[in-house]
Amino acid sequence: MKKEKKEEIDIELEKEMPEADLPKEEGAEEAAEGQPTLEQRLAELEDTHLRLRAEYDNFRKRTLKEKSELIRTAGERILTQFINVADDFDLAVANLRQATDMDAVAEGIDIIRTKFISAMKAQGVSEMEVLGEPFDADLYDAVGMFPVEDADKKGKVIECVQKGYTLNDKVIRHPKVIVGQ
Repeated sequence: MKKEKKEEIDIELEKEMPEADLPKEEGAEEAAEGQPTLEQRLAELEDTHLRLRAEYDNFRKRTLKEKSELIRTAGERILTQFINVADDFDLAVANLRQATDMDAVAEGIDIIRTKFISAMKAQGVSEMEVLGEPFDADLYDAVGMFPVEDADKKGKVIECVQKGYTLNDKVIRHPKVIVGQ
């Protein structure tokens, strides 16, 4: 009787679970439907995984190479602007030895300075305005404090010893200042 009961349960399970959903025995061949075996599917997935890893590695290497090339060529463009300013300085120094009109020499140096400042601005570098500003330890380097009688100047920058510069709103050289106390 137990055997008959077991067969009835097996028949009912077969009706509920189609044959494709039943687990297959190890080493069993695929049905005629053309579905790959587990081993074939595993081999395909391993191959896909290896190819994706290789593609990612190539992408990473190519990106690093492009970044380094971009940095190198960006530096070349910047330096080209400053080479032109250096050429102007060379010309000024050569003419300085022969010059008789010092006002013309001073004017020439002022023109070169203006050209240099505009080349820096083209690259995003700008001079920090500090005089009269409240002292901020994050932005300024205090090299001294000087007593002031005017209450409005206390805690503010009263003199700039060395200029400070920003590159696209980031401080690249902190100004050295004297603060009123």
